[in-house]
Amino acid sequence: MRLANLIDGHLHAPASMSYLDVFEPATAAPFAHCPDSDATDVETAVQAARRATPGWAAMPVEQRAQRLFRLADLIEARLDAFAALESRDSGKPLQLARSVDIPRAVSNLRYFAAAIVTWSSESHATESGTPGTGAINVTLRQPLGVVGCISPWNLPLYLFTWKIAPALAAGNAVVAKPSEITPCTAALLGELSIEAGLPPGVLNIVHGRGPSVGQAIVEHPAVKAVSFTGSTATGARIAATAAPRFKKLSLELGGKNPAIVFADADLSDDNLDTIVRSGFANQGEICLCGSRLLVQRSIYERFRERYLERVGTLRVGDPEDARSDLGALVSKAHFDKVTACITQARTEGGRILCGGEAVRIDGRCADGWFVAPTVIEGLDNDAATNQQEIFGPVVTLIPFDDEAEALAIANGTGYGLAASLWTRDLARAHRLGTQLDFGIVWVNCWMLRDLRTPFGGVKHSGIGREGGVEALRFFTEPKNLCIRY
Repeated sequence: MRLANLIDGHLHAPASMSYLDVFEPATAAPFAHCPDSDATDVETAVQAARRATPGWAAMPVEQRAQRLFRLADLIEARLDAFAALESRDSGKPLQLARSVDIPRAVSNLRYFAAAIVTWSSESHATESGTPGTGAINVTLRQPLGVVGCISPWNLPLYLFTWKIAPALAAGNAVVAKPSEITPCTAALLGELSIEAGLPPGVLNIVHGRGPSVGQAIVEHPAVKAVSFTGSTATGARIAATAAPRFKKLSLELGGKNPAIVFADADLSDDNLDTIVRSGFANQGEICLCGSRLLVQRSIYERFRERYLERVGTLRVGDPEDARSDLGALVSKAHFDKVTACITQARTEGGRILCGGEAVRIDGRCADGWFVAPTVIEGLDNDAATNQQEIFGPVVTLIPFDDEAEALAIANGTGYGLAASLWTRDLARAHRLGTQLDFGIVWVNCWMLRDLRTPFGGVKHSGIGREGGVEALRFFTEPKNLCIRY
């Protein structure tokens, strides 16, 4: 399968005519070829976007929304095909792609199509003090023009649509780069965007590597804003490039998230399953996963016993097998990183309570990149294992005595994306919720998302917010129009 760039409403080979292998993580074998594009392709895409911008921005908002609804319908009609491709491309269980990733991509498009139609403007009456005179101030939210959207490999279509949907709904033309590691569903979306009636140049998808394609998008003077999700190190490089050019930036970066379990928590089977899922969903390859599990010391031992029993039931296997809870890690490079982090935890004195090794799957997946769910205890919070983002099926257990210690441990990291708090005491939930230095705090739940709410982190977890009106504000420029009467 050879993928193509989408530029100016047509599918194109890269200018270099070079391609990258796309591997199936479950088999470690290439199954597709992704364009190895460069700045030449980005330039062509940007020029197409510039030509498309005036007409798309001037199109009645209801008509823009209709095209996004149509694209959502086309994806939903091919849900099984998208899910199979997403699973094969990323290594995640097919059932997860079918039940979460692809439906969420459809929801992203539909939500922002509806949101832009109902998004209200602001006006303020200014009194002059003289009867019959004054002014009306109207705040306009105008599209920026050409914007760049760069999405990661862990939730390929889910996060790709999370960016392009509000950008397009607000009237911008988009130059987008999906991850070259998991490019397949974005390429298929590009094909369907033509069928959905998006005008040529409104959505451009340029495949390739970050240094050659992503950097060219960030550097291009016609690109007015960049929305990026990925590693903190890459986000820092993007910020350094964009800042002197005065571009708007939205950076959703890494996390080292705490899940804090108090002695009074409701640890019913359902809640305990959610806590387990918060550490190991999607092989731990979600920026929101709770990789540091803080447990009050008075219940630590019995909690650990129940938790390990639950983790021990998780099945690592072929992503196509409906019985598999965890699939393969996304790439050989990432597999090597995760296993090296487990080795580092041992070196630091961590005790491996379960997992800690690669898993061999018989049959077609014999060479795949699988790692067992791993739980580690005995490490201080300042150990590298508890400070560095591993982004794999690795959770550390950390005991604490009281609220003050829990708060200090939770906040004692350079990251600040998400936290979950488990307690029956709502006063405590409010008290700690306001003090936890994270952009998102879940109480007695995890990954309960409402698309209307702001999403993003603090500290090294990024700047800006996505979701709801925050996304629409990011992709527009406010202008005040003062009319005297």
